[in-house]
Formats: sequence, structure tokens, C-alpha cells
Amino acid sequence: MTGVMAPARPAWVPGELYPFTDRYVEIDGNLVHYVDEGVGPPLLLLHGNPSWSFGYREVIRLLADEFRCVAVDYPGFGLSTAHADYDFRPLSHARVVEAFVERLGLDGVAVFGYDWGGPIGLWFAGRRPARIRAIVIGNTWAWPATERRLRLFSSLLGGPLAPLLVDRLNLFVNVFLPGGVKRRKLGKQELAAYRGPFPPGHRTPMRVFPREIVASRPFLEEVEAGLERLADKPILILWADRDPAFREPERARFEAVFPRHRTVILRGAGHEVAEDAPEEVAGAIHDWWIEVVEGLRGDRADGADVAGPERPAEVASRT
Repeated sequence: MTGVMAPARPAWVPGELYPFTDRYVEIDGNLVHYVDEGVGPPLLLLHGNPSWSFGYREVIRLLADEFRCVAVDYPGFGLSTAHADYDFRPLSHARVVEAFVERLGLDGVAVFGYDWGGPIGLWFAGRRPARIRAIVIGNTWAWPATERRLRLFSSLLGGPLAPLLVDRLNLFVNVFLPGGVKRRKLGKQELAAYRGPFPPGHRTPMRVFPREIVASRPFLEEVEAGLERLADKPILILWADRDPAFREPERARFEAVFPRHRTVILRGAGHEVAEDAPEEVAGAIHDWWIEVVEGLRGDRADGADVAGPERPAEVASRT
């Protein structure tokens, strides 16, 4: 703990699904919630919109025997609360993450981000490469959005219709998040845990993110500029092939940027990679860490399938 009094856990958090100790730290007037489970190299888990650390619960359970799994909720998401003037922009979240890592004194960090957790984590990593040991990239991007579909999405969900689509209909939680889980249907307790942070009148954090796909161009330019400072890091790309938001071109661009990458294709999985394919995600991280990051057996040749029959993922590597 950090000396901050932990508030009572809300009833919508199912203890049997999320059996972790709630920890809190105050950062710039925000009460930031996180979980810190396991012992080993620190693995920083960064969520997207409208998720929170709950989405990493199975990955944490599977990896806590070999990693220190640290999953943080951005202000306004999950169990974190924001100060009255917080703007919920990605740069603000990224600054909170940077201060959070400094506060916890995390070094030799492996950063895992998907969706908005990608640019947020890569912004921090590009500014603090000496703290970074390795990077795990889920379906995401790390440069200004120029694709027509992303700009249309930003205009639709972050524009004049946002009060209807996000505030009234709760489209992100009711449609997009369950739609990002392709292999199964989310249960009632899981959906309640995702709806809980955003009751009516408290959905601004979700609404800001789509607007910022276009509006945060300077932030995304800074993210992209920092990628070259990470080119020598081991990179694991975990890519769901049923994600309509981030597709093969984004994956190929990451592969071109990072020469030391291993790619694992999560067949049949959707955008919410940690929620949809936790066993494959955890297994891929375990194998890559041993074989590449720690270098115990050396990396495989580009295109080699190392998943094995029990993990039907497609794997490719480059060093």
C-alpha cells in the first residue's frame, strides 16, 4: 500500500472473478486504483476504452507466479476517480501512468497495452526507455490516425452524436466491448463489472477518447517519434485477427518499426485481446520471455510456429 485509504469496493465488482487486493495511490489529485500481484519482473498492464484492470484478470491469474503484474486504472475508469478538472485526454492519462511508475519505483518494466493502452504505454516508454525491458503490443496503433474509418469513428462517437450514442445508449459498454470478445459471450457479472464505472451522468471519460483519435494528433506524433528509442527492445506483438478497428496494416507497420519482434496471431479473437484470449496471451508472454527476453534458448527464425498444439496461435519472430 501507499498510505492512501482504500475506499470500499463497489458491489458491482465480483470478488470471485477479481480476487485481488485493491491498492490506491494519489497522483496529482486523482485517486488511482491498481492491482499489484505476483513476484518477478514487473509487467505493466494498460487497458483501453471502456475497459479497466478487470479485463486483465485472467492474464494476471495465469502470470502471477512468474511476473509482478501491475494493472492500473486511468482516472475516471474502473475504480479510479479523477479530480474535478481532469480532462480525460490520452496525454493526461499517459502523464498519470508515468507518475505512477515513478511512484512505485518500477524498473526493468515490460509494458503491455492494447487499444488506447498502446499509445499511452508507448508514450511513456519512449520518454523513459531506460526503465523499459520489453514491450507487448496488442491490437492498437502508435501514430496519427489518417485512415478514413478511424476518422469517421472519431467524428461519429466523439462529435455531436456523442451525448446520444455514448451518454444515453452507453454504446461502448453495451455494444463495442462485448463485440470485441468473439470467442464467447460475456456473462452477467462480467458485463456488470464493465458497466459499473459508468452510471448515467458519469460517461465523459468514455466520450473523450473517440474525439481524441483525431484531436490528439500532437500526442500521437510524440508517440510515433518515441518509437525509434525503443527499436532495440524485445517486442511481442499479440494480434487478434477478428478486430475491425486495428487490422493487418497496423500490425505490419509495427513489425516494420520494431526489428526485434515476435508476432503471435490470435486466431478468432477480437479487439479485447486479454479478455478474449487470456490463455494464449499468457502463454505467448511466458514463452517469449524465456526464449527471447531472458535469452535462455534463443529466438526462433522468422515465421516459425512455436505455439504447439495446445496453443493454436500463429507465431513469427525476428531478431
